[in-house]
Formats: sequence, structure tokens, C-alpha cells
Amino acid sequence: MAKTVLITGASRGIGEAIACEFAKEGYNLSLCCRNSKEELDTLQKSLTDQYHVTVRTFIGDVADYDFVEQMVLQTIEAFGNIDALVNNAGISHIGLLSDMSIDDWNRIVGVNLTSVFYTCKCVIPSMVSKKQGKIINISSVWGNVGASCEVAYSACKGGMNSFTKALGKELAPSNIQVNAIACGVIDTQMNACFSEEERLELINEIPAGRMGTPEEVAKLALTLASGNHYLTGQIVTLDGGWT
Repeated sequence: MAKTVLITGASRGIGEAIACEFAKEGYNLSLCCRNSKEELDTLQKSLTDQYHVTVRTFIGDVADYDFVEQMVLQTIEAFGNIDALVNNAGISHIGLLSDMSIDDWNRIVGVNLTSVFYTCKCVIPSMVSKKQGKIINISSVWGNVGASCEVAYSACKGGMNSFTKALGKELAPSNIQVNAIACGVIDTQMNACFSEEERLELINEIPAGRMGTPEEVAKLALTLASGNHYLTGQIVTLDGGWT
């Protein structure tokens, strides 16, 4: 029987690359995004045609518990189980903390951190009943070291890292592994705010001499989902030696 993966924030960038990598391995997929229905529909058709896997799509806000609960229930109803959960949905906010609105703060925390609680809360019971499962959280090096003018984002990713470590311990007796990937600079639309000069300056700081690719994140996510059952509660840094 084919395995099933649920991926949030899957319409583009890292999420899209992760969906492609899991589809190559024959996973059935449940994919969600908030606004990019056209992109998600295109991805669904591409994965179905190329890899002959079943792909379900959901449009909604992962910061909305009711949406997450229904997405998980419908995924389990369709596929019988969720073998892997990839929490990839995320948004950034650049600016001084003192200038940040209350609504912006709550939105960042809701999408980047609270959503991880929601998905895990809904998925864990089915994993526990099967005594197996993988949870992979897509984090950031800013969760390790913090970033000026990205305080809210850094706080969320730091929270995600602690969440990963604690939940890994909690679920280890049930043979469920929880790990996170702390990404460095990955070449996605999230970095489109930088000018070419700023991009070059940033690349010069990275020992590997380049940005990472979404595909590299995806391959690591698949490794964590299919690999060592003794590896849990870990924050795996993927940053080209940057931090």
C-alpha cells in the first residue's frame, strides 16, 4: 500500500519541491495552500500525470483549526492513514518590531507556529494508533540565532525548534519521529525582496558560495521521512556552512 504525506504550504518553492520528491517515491499526497489555487491545481495535475500518484488538494488557512481538522480527517478518510506530515507553511515579515502591528504579529505566529500545533494535534492520534509516523518541520537558521528586523519570524522558528525537540521526546515511545530542518538562505520567492547587490553580498557570506535550492531541502525531508527510526527531536541545519 502506498504511503501518504500531508504537506502544508505546498503550492510553490520548498513545499512544491517536497511534494515532487515524495511523489517520485510513490507517496500519495495531500497538499494545501491559502491562496494559490491555480498553482496548486497545476501541481496536482503534473504529479498525477508524471508519477501516477493520487493527489488531494485543500485551499484554506492553516492558522484556522477547523480547516486543519477537516483537511486531516478527509486525508485519512481518503488514504486510510497519514505516514508523514511536513509542516512547511510560512510567511515572513521584515521590519522593526516597534513598527509591527498587533495583527501582523498574530498573523505571523498563527501561520508559522500555531499551525504546527494544529496539524500535529490532528495527525498524532492516527499515527499513535499505527505506532509509526514521521513529522518534519521546515524551520530556519533564524530560529537558532535570531535575525534583526525579523523578530517575529525568528521567534516562531525558535518556538518550532523547541516544539520539535519536546514533541520528539513525547512521541518516541510510540515510534513516531519528529525532526526539523533549519534552512539557511534558500533560493525561493521569500527572498525576492533582496536586490541583486544584496543577494551577492549574502552569497559572499555563505561558505558554500551559493544559496541552497528547494530540491536540496526536499531531498533532506524525504530522508527524514523514510530513514533512521532512532533519529528524533533533532534540528538539522541546512545552510551551506553559513551559521
